[in-house]
Amino acid sequence: MKYLATIFTVVFMLFLVFMPLTAYAETQNYRLGAGDTIIIKVYGEEALTLETQVTNSGTINYPFLGSLKLIGLTIKEVEKIVYNGLKGDYFIEPNVYVGMVLYRPFYIHGEVKQPGGYPYQPGMTVNQAIALAGGLTERAAKDKIAISREGSKIESELGNINSNIKAGDTITIEQRFF
Repeated sequence: MKYLATIFTVVFMLFLVFMPLTAYAETQNYRLGAGDTIIIKVYGEEALTLETQVTNSGTINYPFLGSLKLIGLTIKEVEKIVYNGLKGDYFIEPNVYVGMVLYRPFYIHGEVKQPGGYPYQPGMTVNQAIALAGGLTERAAKDKIAISREGSKIESELGNINSNIKAGDTITIEQRFF
């Protein structure tokens, strides 16, 4: 019995170590979209700190640089744009940081108790989205889950309870028939 407890503890610790790494990797590859809120900081220049939401047109306005189109870019790509824009004319070697403040929401509707839009977190699954929406109704079909990806040319894809979702996704839980 002690041996099983030790194995369980080791597996649980590995889960705790690798789960944040998965979320970190997803955050690094995350592509910005309308509705995301980011923060931009330049070390030693408080006047250049900006927390802003990406507009529906995919842009933000940043001091000295004006309108920047950020839709589809990663955080690292935004850092590079701001760095290159400030270097030379304004600063010798600006130290730029860009971070996520709030991801755009995902949406869930159909046979859930509280359909609507909910805050996204990296690594989310359909099961977690259902939990946020208050759970399934008694008429929900667990095998009829459609996921519509924001910006995808495919109308929707068939998902399951363990499918990963992304910011901006729309999840539809269909009704089962008796």
